This record gives sequence, C-alpha cells and structure tokens, in this order.
Amino acid sequence: QVQLVESGGGLVQAGGSLRLSCAASGRTFSRHFMGWFRQAPGKEREFVAGISWSGGSTYYADSVKGRFTISRDNAKNTLYLQMNSLKPEDTAVYYCAADSAWYSTYPSEYDYWGQGTQVTVSS
Repeated sequence: QVQLVESGGGLVQAGGSLRLSCAASGRTFSRHFMGWFRQAPGKEREFVAGISWSGGSTYYADSVKGRFTISRDNAKNTLYLQMNSLKPEDTAVYYCAADSAWYSTYPSEYDYWGQGTQVTVSS
C-alpha cells in the first residue's frame, strides 16, 4: 500500500512558478507509475503529467507541455511537479496518484491518491 501527501501549493501571480511535492510512504513507491492530476471547480479531474518507475519516461498533457516538469526521487520516496509560466487556467486542486500498472491518463486506473493541494494563479 502507498500513502501520498502533497505539499507546495499556494497563491502565485500569472507567469510565476511553484514546485509541488508528493511524499510517499511504503516500500513500493519505486514500483509504481506516478501521475499528477488536477481538478478545477465544476470540472472533471484531468491528467497533467506522468512518470515511469525509473523516471526515464515522462508524459504530459498538451496544456502543460513545455511549462511543467515531472520528476521523482525514489531514494526519497518523493514525486515532484515543477510548474513554470503559470496561467490563471492552471488554478485547481492538484493531486498525485500511484498506478501499480502502467501509464494511463484515466483517474480510474490509479490505485492510490493524495488529499490534494490547492494552486491558485491570479491574473
């Protein structure tokens, strides 16, 4: 079992940056594909970025490609999301999630979820 706790959210002006972290408990973190999702009010939860077990493969939604970078440190059981050039439309609750299978953009495919961290981008 994997428990996930996000941190690093906050209020930032458009064009600014934030770095989200997701601390994982359990010995199996390195065996899970990890993803970041976000959910804005009144909208469905959407895939933002994903990273393979080793970190060698990364995947991004078109809306964040070139601005966000996902990474992981398996020695520290931590997942990261560096967010640059933030836009008001990036405002959402951001969740990290673990998938014991492989890459997926569907929330239903993920086995474990954090509680979420709020990111608000002002114009």
